[in-house]
Amino acid sequence: MNRRNTLRASFAALIGCSLISIAPCPAADASPKLKVLIVTGDDVAAHPWHEVSQAIREALLATNRFEVNVSEDPGIFESASSLKAYDAVFLHFYNAKLATLSEAAKQNLLAYVKGGKGLCISHLSSASFKEWGEFQKLCGRYWVMGQSGHGPRSVFKAQIADRNHPITQGLEDFQTDDELYAKLQGDASIHVLVTAASDWSNATEPLAFTLEYGQGRVFHETFGHDGNAIRTPNVTKLIQRGTEWAATGKVR
Repeated sequence: MNRRNTLRASFAALIGCSLISIAPCPAADASPKLKVLIVTGDDVAAHPWHEVSQAIREALLATNRFEVNVSEDPGIFESASSLKAYDAVFLHFYNAKLATLSEAAKQNLLAYVKGGKGLCISHLSSASFKEWGEFQKLCGRYWVMGQSGHGPRSVFKAQIADRNHPITQGLEDFQTDDELYAKLQGDASIHVLVTAASDWSNATEPLAFTLEYGQGRVFHETFGHDGNAIRTPNVTKLIQRGTEWAATGKVR
């Protein structure tokens, strides 16, 4: 190789190295995505469970912080090893037609939460498995047919009860078009995040709250009659943040 070709080769190599050094490096994702299992598949006829579960899934995926799977069979709780793969379970389900869980499935779900994982309860899910008293404790507050209820679906004001909690920090009171659940039963110790004044019960009702169960965390929200109710911006944020908190105990 003559001197001129040697200089050309050296120059090309120098340019190549310069391009490599100034090329932007893709930002590394410091935190792996949280794995969430949405369990759905049955509800009263008035609730479009498929539409709502998809709206919940979309809300979680929009954050780019979650990997989400959906199961339409609550029998998945019978596999303890399947549950262990998830950081949180999101229950949007009421067994209106399906049978209750097996004893093995019940014990697996309790052990899952007690062991430090997260559980999210949505809308009428707390009415599920009415014979299972420990599930009612897990929900903190639960719907009892013939006692709990709501007035006609309408626009109402939801009020932030705790503005310092990681789930609600920075959120303002908001209007939503939904069912305002009232007279949920239970006396477990809960941390109330969102309330609303119900004309049906003439009381201030807790609409979103948290509780601890063993080493695990439960986030319970009563919003979500349909997909549009889930897509109310602050309801979406509550679901996103509440699921992250249930899974990890914090919100980024």
